[in-house]
Amino acid sequence: EVQLQASGGGLVQAGESLRLSCQVYGFTFHDYSIAWFRQAPGKKREGISCISMTSDDGSTYSADSVKGRVTISRDNAENTVYLQMDSLSPEDTAVYYCAVRTSDIVTSRRELYPYWGRGTQVTVSS
Repeated sequence: EVQLQASGGGLVQAGESLRLSCQVYGFTFHDYSIAWFRQAPGKKREGISCISMTSDDGSTYSADSVKGRVTISRDNAENTVYLQMDSLSPEDTAVYYCAVRTSDIVTSRRELYPYWGRGTQVTVSS
């Protein structure tokens, strides 16, 4: 059974940083990518960043809403992806989810990710 464990959320002040982690268990995919999504109250779930875990160049994608403020990285030995978020603002407050798909082509399309973790809350105070 595929399981994803997201962690690292919390309460921070505007301008501070957080690093989220997502570890994937219980799979034997040949090619796969991991993405981070977020959902604020009353808003649609938004894909913000993703990374190929199996391509040689570790292809990444980041949404315009977070570009320049987030860095996604991978640790293949631990099947873990990290999302470093800097210069946080109250608009970044949301539940952050990680998801995995069996392809090394990065995409932010939610419907292409069949496996999801439970999410971790990020709250940014002004």
